[in-house]
Amino acid sequence: MYATAWPKVRVCEVKGCEVKICLLNCTINLHRLPTHKGYTPYAHTDPGICSEVKREGSQTNTPTRNNSFVYSWPGCQKNLSAAKSSNFSQFTVNFQNFLYYKHCRHFPLLLDIPDKCGGANESADVFLLLVIKSAPSNYDRREVLRKTWAEERLSNGVKIRTIFIVGTMDAGWEGERFSKLLEVEHQEYNDILQWDFKDSFYNLTLKQVLFLEWLERNCPHARFIFNGDDDIFANTNNIVEYLQGLKDNNGSKHLFIGGLMVGSPLVRDFWSRYFVSVELYKSDIYPPYCSGGGYIMSVHTALIIYNMSKSINLVPIDDAFMGMCLDRAGLSPDSHMGVEPGEWSVPSGKIDKYDPCYFKEKLLVHRFFSGNMYLMWKKVNDPNLKCYTSNPWHNNKTVIFRW
Repeated sequence: MYATAWPKVRVCEVKGCEVKICLLNCTINLHRLPTHKGYTPYAHTDPGICSEVKREGSQTNTPTRNNSFVYSWPGCQKNLSAAKSSNFSQFTVNFQNFLYYKHCRHFPLLLDIPDKCGGANESADVFLLLVIKSAPSNYDRREVLRKTWAEERLSNGVKIRTIFIVGTMDAGWEGERFSKLLEVEHQEYNDILQWDFKDSFYNLTLKQVLFLEWLERNCPHARFIFNGDDDIFANTNNIVEYLQGLKDNNGSKHLFIGGLMVGSPLVRDFWSRYFVSVELYKSDIYPPYCSGGGYIMSVHTALIIYNMSKSINLVPIDDAFMGMCLDRAGLSPDSHMGVEPGEWSVPSGKIDKYDPCYFKEKLLVHRFFSGNMYLMWKKVNDPNLKCYTSNPWHNNKTVIFRW
């Protein structure tokens, strides 16, 4: 289920059979690299100097800038003692594998974008970072998002930048084809973060933690993050306007909003994909959290969550895990009326469910697929669209409904 071994270095340039590692300002950043006992970062001490190493039997990738961090991790080993858990034999194979490997939190980046925010020191120029959970096979969704709400641009005078976070598929011809597709996308758009672990429902929490680790290293001074799935409609222009209207919070204070879930019980049915064992999490109720379809947080809060995550057992429910980290930090998520985390309905049965006047005022709506996504983005941004009624959260500006 998980990768069990990987090369001891990452590369930034490939020439023929030689692999070159080129580092800039590496010495001032090495203290940020986590290390395991017996393993140390591999790096030169002189900025800009390249070291040549040979890497056998593995594919190489080329980041866009020569400022990647280079380090080695021990291979992730199966924890056989997990089989001693109560009722282990009754768990699904997927959950059993999750228990075998849940201690593994460090996987190599196959595709990296260390310059996405302009470098760590310049990352404050990024106002909103869109972090979109995707699977290798979801090319059509990524392509539509790049043309609609996830397009990198200036919105109301501030920068929006986009990242798709993905893992890998099983070995085989299909897996190889999608790996090559991701490489092509990465070269063209510079928006793919890919780690060497299996992309699955049970690894969504791992994916989230790995992104937060990347954020701390490469984009620690950005202002806000939108974190969501690739099947949602996000009105990113509204999100920017909402964030710009916050009082005394430019991303340096706590913010975590979305579709709030309070008092959600843990699922203890072995057969359910949402099952979490008592040994993994003892409480029968999750702390408050926001539905994982999409939520908005300050980078300040994101970095706190990452620090809290280091001392909390991973659970396979990624949105609940974020709430657990907030709870450990003494922070709370909040609801927002502009977020529709589940099935939505318009206020009148006499109009189309996809009436653009309903979506024009929303921050995000979950479960939206490619064709409808593209059409809706065009409609809500049509200057000739006429809607009436005021939006109660839109800073007293009149935006809205036709009914």
